[in-house]
Amino acid sequence: MTQIKLSLLALLVGWTAGAQAESTTQQKGVAQEVRAEAELGVILTSGNTETASFKGKVALKHETQNWENEYLFDSLYKEDRLDNDGVKETEVTAEKYFISAQSNYKLNKKKSALFVYGSYTDDRFSGFKYQSSVAFGYSDQLFSTDTSHFKYSVGPGYTFNESNSGVADESSMLRLALAYENTLSDSAKFNQSLSSEVVFEEGSNTLSKSETAITSKLMGNLNLKASYLVTHNSEVAADKEKTDTTTSISVVFLF
Repeated sequence: MTQIKLSLLALLVGWTAGAQAESTTQQKGVAQEVRAEAELGVILTSGNTETASFKGKVALKHETQNWENEYLFDSLYKEDRLDNDGVKETEVTAEKYFISAQSNYKLNKKKSALFVYGSYTDDRFSGFKYQSSVAFGYSDQLFSTDTSHFKYSVGPGYTFNESNSGVADESSMLRLALAYENTLSDSAKFNQSLSSEVVFEEGSNTLSKSETAITSKLMGNLNLKASYLVTHNSEVAADKEKTDTTTSISVVFLF
């Protein structure tokens, strides 16, 4: 079943790339814009408490006259080194991988677009073997100023989840995503993103996320980022918490 969901996301990415290639072929001479950022955070402690935490994230945007494609890979890994009667043992306490792709077909020269979205999450400690979703719909920009903008996307879709106990759940849902950015100064900006995949069937899981971040420019394309991520699952196993939070400070490279 996991391979099926991965294939579904791969199909979405392949469709996006194919559509983009076709669009590019039809638009010879039209400038393309590619923006990317790579984020890395590491926390190491020693002494009475020995831990190692790693956070990695890569975001890519590819834009032409008619298309805007967005790709994201995010990961988190944490391990603790414990002293068990004089014997050092390593225990993994967090391991999460997330990948998503969204393709936006522009309807006009403003920001209105039709989108197709797909995601896949593998979180070892969430109570789920995997969580994946696909959605399509409409996206637009509510407002834009010299220093800020606010975007949203909304549309129906489908979720595919499987718990650690082997219970599979497939449900229709409505996906809503909001993104706000405010340039605070020449060297700092504020970002707030919210998303929720609201299911229509009772007892099925609704997945919601919120990320608050402040990024400050250090030098050139090197930035420092502080972020707070909240992930909420409405339906989890009895021994799991519904809400996970991650506070991180990381270095971001812009390309």
